[in-house]
Amino acid sequence: MSDNAKFEFTLILTVVNRGFADTVINAAQEAGARGGTIFYARGTGVHEAEKFFAIPIQPEKEVVMTLVRKEATRHIMEHIVRAAGLRTEGKGLAIALPVSNVAGISAYSENLSCETDKTE
Repeated sequence: MSDNAKFEFTLILTVVNRGFADTVINAAQEAGARGGTIFYARGTGVHEAEKFFAIPIQPEKEVVMTLVRKEATRHIMEHIVRAAGLRTEGKGLAIALPVSNVAGISAYSENLSCETDKTE
């Protein structure tokens, strides 16, 4: 990929404690996102392990993937951060990654710019 790659989309990844994914999805939709994908994970950071009757447990997490147009990223992330309380330590985090190609999503198909790798 060249340094001049054109990024039209952003993938917002939001990691929150289990039970808060709907809050993230609702905030993103209120800000203009069309939806998201939720999957489950567990924390492995230094502060993640807690003990319950001397048995270490790993807190369950939810990760929300939201694909948005580049120009809407900041607005949508601000809604997510506010709604999920991500300015409070330990509540989770949100990051945005540039996406160069999108395929398989009819909502964005009119701007599809997907290149395929050819192997012989």
